[in-house]
Amino acid sequence: MVAAAAGAVALAGPARAEVPLEPVGRVETLTPEPHAHWVFLGDPLLRRAVLLDLDSARLLGMLSFGFGIPVALPARTRPEIYVPETHYSRGSRGTRADVVTVYGRRTLAPLAEVAIPPKRAIYAFAQGSAALSDDDRFLVVFNLTPGTSLSVVDLERRRLAGEIETPGCSLVYPAGRRRFFSLCMDGAALVIDLDDEGAVRRRTRSRPFFDPERDPVTEKGARDGGRWLFASFEGFVHEVDLSGDEPRFGAPWSLFSEAERREGWRVGGTRHLALHPGLRRLYALVHRGGPDTHKEPGRDVFVYDLDRRERVAHFEVGPPGLTYMGVPIGPGPGSGRLLRWLYETVLDWLPLGVNEIAVTRDDHPLLVTAAEYSGAVGVYDARTGAFLRRVQSGNASSVGLSAPFGGGEGAP
Repeated sequence: MVAAAAGAVALAGPARAEVPLEPVGRVETLTPEPHAHWVFLGDPLLRRAVLLDLDSARLLGMLSFGFGIPVALPARTRPEIYVPETHYSRGSRGTRADVVTVYGRRTLAPLAEVAIPPKRAIYAFAQGSAALSDDDRFLVVFNLTPGTSLSVVDLERRRLAGEIETPGCSLVYPAGRRRFFSLCMDGAALVIDLDDEGAVRRRTRSRPFFDPERDPVTEKGARDGGRWLFASFEGFVHEVDLSGDEPRFGAPWSLFSEAERREGWRVGGTRHLALHPGLRRLYALVHRGGPDTHKEPGRDVFVYDLDRRERVAHFEVGPPGLTYMGVPIGPGPGSGRLLRWLYETVLDWLPLGVNEIAVTRDDHPLLVTAAEYSGAVGVYDARTGAFLRRVQSGNASSVGLSAPFGGGEGAP
């Protein structure tokens, strides 16, 4: 009774807490120039990609996507970001509409939209689904119906330039100012050069450079200027040089010794190669497993000297973190040493690993790790392998890690 009376008096009393109204509709802007330590991390469940600052451990903003794996491709010469999107009129069903949306790099707000044929490929990883020409003129989107083709978008004129049939060849990778290539089912590469209108100026199909029956390459390549590197299921690196008129292929070299092969070492994850051209270092996410485990996560990163083709370092990496539906599980910023130690011990004990790696391409490079449902990324010193921090993303799932700024992925 006393408590009820006191509550009634409190409700009826004249004193009220004045809470200031929060302004709505405010748009923040990013710095004029992006930082090399900014990364994108996609979330196909929430249909978005978040932009993270690895130095300040802050979420800077997000891009809203449609159905499928988010892919964000920033321009080098314009303050724009290009995103292939698929939308359905009833959310998960209904009339399908595919577009390339142009977002402003500073506001992350949509600026324009270009309709493309409603057939872009949607699959479980991001690489190879779309590619931006080195001069920022054309965006090429891979289609799968199951027939294969490429939709070419003129980014300057904001229009669809055309569609190119690529029978027997899939995915698309940038390879020059107006050059792209696809991987073919017989182990060859299909190289396409575009003219000023986005039509095919030259089409070249190479000889097979890998055996798709005995040891196929994975689709998760790493670019080194005018060449690309792909790892095979058995851990052999195939180099594709596209800097000349005709594709050239180097002799495959092995990521593992014979003793390591007997121990079951192999590449793994959904993005297992990353490259720093300045350091001349290739990073490979690896694990121990049997045949056909090339998509299993790993806890080890082998580092190679690209010029000598030999390993120079071995980093151990742990799970990026624990989350439940994007909510981080673990000690807060003010937690004590004991709680942090306990968290790290439990995290290391759990049967979790890393699915994707990326490396920033600046003078102080970072190795970044992500796992499908970690909701966070792990940040390491790319030179020493020392663990630096975790950065929470707020994602419910994590697919499509990329470090595209500051001479990032795809840079010539």
